[in-house]
Amino acid sequence: MAAYWLSRCIIHDPVEYKKYTDRVPAIIQKHGGKVLARGGRYQVNEGPDSFKRYVVIEFPTLEAGVNCFQSPEYVEAAAFRRSGAGIVENVIVESGDATH
Repeated sequence: MAAYWLSRCIIHDPVEYKKYTDRVPAIIQKHGGKVLARGGRYQVNEGPDSFKRYVVIEFPTLEAGVNCFQSPEYVEAAAFRRSGAGIVENVIVESGDATH
């Protein structure tokens, strides 16, 4: 069952953050992911408007998305943004009908 990696991002240092974003597409592809939205126009319909970048990535399974996020390559790339270049909230959610 497909799963979706959803990220809300704040970028503090665009130069350092780009070192992260330049590496991530190949890592996502290696884990079977497909970028559906990365940046671009958005509309906040409800809630705080503190995040300025949104990302949606489709993976074949929840496990594939989690494996990508936890992979050594992704952890290495994420170190660029985690060092203060940005703030990211990330969740991976499985598709399908809600069960609860």
